[in-house]
Formats: sequence, structure tokens, C-alpha cells
Amino acid sequence: MKLKLSLSIAVLCLTANAFAQDKSLSTVNAGKAWAAIYQQRSAEYKALCFQAYNIAKFRLDEAIKHKGKKPLALVTDIDETLLDNSPEGARAALANQDFNTKDWKTWTAKGIADTVSGAAAFFKYAAKKGVTVFYITNRDQDERDGTLKNLKTFNLPFADDAHLLLKSGTSSKEARRQMVLAKYNIVLLCGDNLPDFDLLYDNKPTEEARMATTEKLKAEFGKKFIVIPNPSYGDFEGALFKFNYKLTPAQKDSVIMAKLKVSQ
Repeated sequence: MKLKLSLSIAVLCLTANAFAQDKSLSTVNAGKAWAAIYQQRSAEYKALCFQAYNIAKFRLDEAIKHKGKKPLALVTDIDETLLDNSPEGARAALANQDFNTKDWKTWTAKGIADTVSGAAAFFKYAAKKGVTVFYITNRDQDERDGTLKNLKTFNLPFADDAHLLLKSGTSSKEARRQMVLAKYNIVLLCGDNLPDFDLLYDNKPTEEARMATTEKLKAEFGKKFIVIPNPSYGDFEGALFKFNYKLTPAQKDSVIMAKLKVSQ
């Protein structure tokens, strides 16, 4: 069995290296390049995004029919939920780079990211129906100008300082959600990363805890929580590496090889 497992892992490594075209990409970055091409070129990815926002529209219409005294709002993440940053992800992957804030902010300052399929149409529809849109993102305060520029490029509703809630001191979005809840009834939350939805996903939970929480909240997915696929990055990756962001590419590769389910 050990011999078969070793051979399977060797084949996986060779596949990653072949994809890297002799650029010696780590398995992690070869995977990120593959994820970027899926996001950019796959009709299936586009279909999943349309599916998510079609469900969101259906749920929004239901909520409007049963509107209470509070005005309605929806909360959305930005990156990989509304804006597609796969070009920057691909650049970093092919350069065999880990994420770094400097390059990321150079990208966001340009304000040129395209929108995720179905997203712009949905948020414009919500605004026409009288629903307020809040953008809760973990971009930093110094990314405000580039972010607003990007949102305004696509004439997205409520693209202003009052409705763009950037990170301030903590990556948890709970306090910002509570700010919105003080005046509005949040009928939908859209995101690509599970902390976009609930406090239970904060504080760097283990893989097992994330799975257990997802099982606990399963009734909310497709009802109040609208998840957009993101195969490139997120807390799933952090949990995989136990949120140790100092691991080398080789160490990350070792973790991946140890945790992969491989057929015998």
C-alpha cells in the first residue's frame, strides 16, 4: 500500500511540474494557476455563478413580499464574489509568489477587475427593488479609492463611502454586519469565504470545526447565504495549513500530499 501511495504522489508531483512548464512552480502555485484558468475559461464556473445569483434573485423576491418594518438590505463581499481578481492570482502563481500585500494593493489600486458573472445584474436589480446594498470587504482602508473606482466602472449601486465597509482593525466582519443590522433587515449575504456569513467561522477554526459549523448551518445555504465558488484562496487554505502563513512552498506541498485522498 505504501508503494502505491508513493507512486500516486509521484505522479501528482510530475503532473504539477509538467503544468508548470519547467518553471519549477510549487504544487500550491501550480494549483492556483489551474484554479485561475478554471475561473477565467470554464463555462461551468460561469454557470455556477449564474446559478448562485439566480437563487439570490428568487430569495430576494420572496423577502420583498414579506417585508417588515425595517428597510431591507443585502450584504456582499467583494473579492471573488463581485469582482474577479483571477488575473492577479495568475500573475502571482506563474511568478511562483506567495500572496503579498504590496502586489495585491498595486492590483486593487488600478480598479480594473472585471465582475463575476451575474453579480452586477443582481445588485442592480436589488437596488431597483428598493433594497440597500452594503459592500463588506477585508480590503484595507488605503484601498478605498481603487475599490470605489472599480465599483463605479460598472455603475454598481451604492458605490460610496457610506456603503463600502472596509477592514478596520480586525478581519472579522461581524461588527460591520451588526452595524447594518442596527438599521436594516439583512435578507441575504453573498460571499465566497464562509466568514462572510457567520461569526461561527471566525477565530481560525480547524478544518473539522469548519465542517461541523457548515453542517449546523446547512439550511441557510441557498436560503440566506449565497456562496460563490472560489477555488484559488480563502480560509479553506488557511485551515489546511493551520493558519501558519510562514510555511515555505515545500512545507505547504508536504501538507497537501499528506492530506490528499489518493485512490489505491
